[in-house]
Amino acid sequence: MWKLAIEDAVEKTRNNIDRFGELFPHISMNGRYQLNENNDWTDGFWSGLLWLCYEYSNEPIFKGKALKTVKSFENRLKKHIVLDHHDIGFLYSLSTKAQWMIEKNESARALTLRAADKLLLRWHEKGQYLQAWGAKNDEKESGRIIIDCLLNLPLLYWASKQTGDPKYRDVALAQAEKSRRYLVRGDDSSYHTFFFNQETGEPIGGATHQGYTNGSTWTRGQAWGIYGFALSYHYTKNSAYLETAKRMAKYFIEHLPEDYVSYWDFNAPVDETTPRDSSATAIAACGLLEINKHLNEDDSDRSYFEDTVIKMMKSLVVNYSTIKEKDAEGLLNHGSYHVLGNLAIDDYMVWGDYYYLEALMRLEKNHEGFWYE
Repeated sequence: MWKLAIEDAVEKTRNNIDRFGELFPHISMNGRYQLNENNDWTDGFWSGLLWLCYEYSNEPIFKGKALKTVKSFENRLKKHIVLDHHDIGFLYSLSTKAQWMIEKNESARALTLRAADKLLLRWHEKGQYLQAWGAKNDEKESGRIIIDCLLNLPLLYWASKQTGDPKYRDVALAQAEKSRRYLVRGDDSSYHTFFFNQETGEPIGGATHQGYTNGSTWTRGQAWGIYGFALSYHYTKNSAYLETAKRMAKYFIEHLPEDYVSYWDFNAPVDETTPRDSSATAIAACGLLEINKHLNEDDSDRSYFEDTVIKMMKSLVVNYSTIKEKDAEGLLNHGSYHVLGNLAIDDYMVWGDYYYLEALMRLEKNHEGFWYE
């Protein structure tokens, strides 16, 4: 099943190379991807899809197109195109860092280190956190962290290993610890965002931006937490991060519906019209597979997570993928971007496509994505 699903993904990505031209897919409307000129937070996922397809197929068409996206990311950094957010890790881990990992290209390495330096500019020394969105002097946003940032931290951990400079790792560790302490609740659910006093670092309180309510659990945020803390454990071997990833994973699993694919928020009222978010389940699947790499064979959680991730991925392939839709642009149906904002509900999400393929590659090829070497 995994092999067939990967080959379908590779074929669709190959077709999208001509469809998209020099543009980057973001979210879709009515089955068609909205495209941009590499100016959104999601554009690295297109590069990541291309590199994964190249790793699987060894076809030059994927490498050639991936290298073009790397050139675009070089230009983006040079021109400071919409980089007033923390998602630089999403952008450059899956594009320039992926090239370095595959080819050991020194210019790709240097470009990725420049991106890590750019991410460090989001650091608030007084408050000891990475600001998620907006300019550093933005009155509203200057005190906000969000759980998504955990997937940007691998860029910093990697940069510290590459250079031997602890400043990158120190920031990543502080952000991971802040996230563990304030974004993860006592019942192992999570806030989407949390606010601090930018001058003192005093905690103000949790909130949401895309979830159902401030106190609800946005499923994609929970998935970012599962995978993000597992990746922080990979880099640090701090057992608290692995334990947090496991607890968040159990919460996610215990709140799944019968078909093992999440709704958009675990606290949203459920009826026949409630949107799913297949992308959250794909992210969580990658996180579960990463967690299991670090568990002993006799750990009971290992078999529990393994059995569950197989059920999740089988459901995604059989019930949510576009494997039976030959001309589809996306790989996963029924993703949701911002439900309360009425933005891209029940359609393709490029990050959903990426994590779906990464999870398939983990299952079939023991590939681990581009978050670490």
